[in-house]
Amino acid sequence: MAFRYTDLNKGYSSSLKMNTGKRIFFYLMTILMVFESCHQAPRSDAVVADSSKVRIMVLAPGHFHAALLQKSMYPQVDSTVYVYAPKGPEVQAYLKLIDQYNTQAEDPTAWNEKVYMGPGYLDSMLMEKPGNMVVIAGNNRMKTTYIQKSVDAGLNVLADKPMAINAADFDSLKVAFSEAAAKKVLLYDIMTERYVITNILLKNFSHFPDVFGELKQGTPEDPAISFSSTHYFFKRVSGQPLIRPDWYFDVRQQGEGLVDVTTHLVDLIQWECFPETIFDYQKDIRMLSARHWATRITPGEFREVTSENAYPDFLQKDVHDGILDVFANGVMNYTIKGIHARVSIEWGFEAPKGSDDTFYSMLAGTRANLIIRQGAEQGYKPILYIEPTDSEEDSKWTQALQSRMDSLGKTYPGVSLKKSARGWQVIIPDKYNLGHEQHFSLVIKQYLRYLKEGKMPEWEISGMLAKYYTTTQALSIALEH
Repeated sequence: MAFRYTDLNKGYSSSLKMNTGKRIFFYLMTILMVFESCHQAPRSDAVVADSSKVRIMVLAPGHFHAALLQKSMYPQVDSTVYVYAPKGPEVQAYLKLIDQYNTQAEDPTAWNEKVYMGPGYLDSMLMEKPGNMVVIAGNNRMKTTYIQKSVDAGLNVLADKPMAINAADFDSLKVAFSEAAAKKVLLYDIMTERYVITNILLKNFSHFPDVFGELKQGTPEDPAISFSSTHYFFKRVSGQPLIRPDWYFDVRQQGEGLVDVTTHLVDLIQWECFPETIFDYQKDIRMLSARHWATRITPGEFREVTSENAYPDFLQKDVHDGILDVFANGVMNYTIKGIHARVSIEWGFEAPKGSDDTFYSMLAGTRANLIIRQGAEQGYKPILYIEPTDSEEDSKWTQALQSRMDSLGKTYPGVSLKKSARGWQVIIPDKYNLGHEQHFSLVIKQYLRYLKEGKMPEWEISGMLAKYYTTTQALSIALEH
């Protein structure tokens, strides 16, 4: 029974007519009621003033992506956020970033963080449920369990990638999606790369038959779709050196490279080449081969990125000759609806001076290849190229290309073409290059639209299942060899 001040005030007025013994009895009972209420409702701050708004709960934020979702404010989201986490440096790092966003000079946020820290954080969240949406971004070993329990409790879930890091997780994820449909809640993952302007324009051009033609079928040796990405363990977030938790280097907790960043690449392949397609992953995806290999992290590098003086005990099995082996690299070859695709990922410790993470994608069409390059020649900025398959492009194709660009210019003013060595380069004004951190606000805005509609397109759900089937199948094959 929750105790209200007005109840006490009313009781006090009535008690004036009582004799002294009765008044003492009344006050003793009142104190007992207050004591009882404190045990039954330990978090009075869980009361939300505006129940019409989306109310966020953040569960065990062990990855900085959880904070990036809150770098902006959203009118339909309550400013009070409920955090449930184990005690430790990870939740403190998350809260530090939120405080940074709340106090930044330009467009400061106004998040009000209500934090529960303790061993029973998950049970407390599921019991109290002060919100209706859970953000999950942290240790991937527990992520599928967190997702399942949140969905079972009738909560909407926005989860960082990957939602599954092995075949067993994928089986659990299938159950979670089935339960989400039954409970009428929305389960969605954070796919920021869909909001990168070069990826958006590549997608558009790939569906112009007079420019791109049709997607080739390709072969295992020469796939029609090729995506690769290079990342680094040491980096800066919001201007500060990123301190990663020690478990980030344990593939049993973070996941191997084949099931982590590759989630973005597989998603882009589905989103760009087969937009709004409802997949049957058992029929449409066929994994042909996959392999993985380790990045070697020295004790000094480990100390620099984790602030830990030594490898923890749970990583000792991965230490060889005094150096930590992290299976963060991999390549997979598969077919998607009969089209040959290759996806690869590599991780180093720190990018060479002046460089950064890099991305490469290529779609081979019957009339042109669409290629995004991000190497030294491009200043480590992604640049889209359109390269005709014929060595001597005809004027009709060039006219079609210019016409399509003029049409896209109505949606993206200022975008233009420039002749390049093997075809054309798409010139994109800086105003469209929002940066990785800003893409998180676009993801949550899309999710909020789905929440408002009360449903998610079937192609989104089938695409997530197809995506995690692809990555976990690749890992299973790599582990067999």
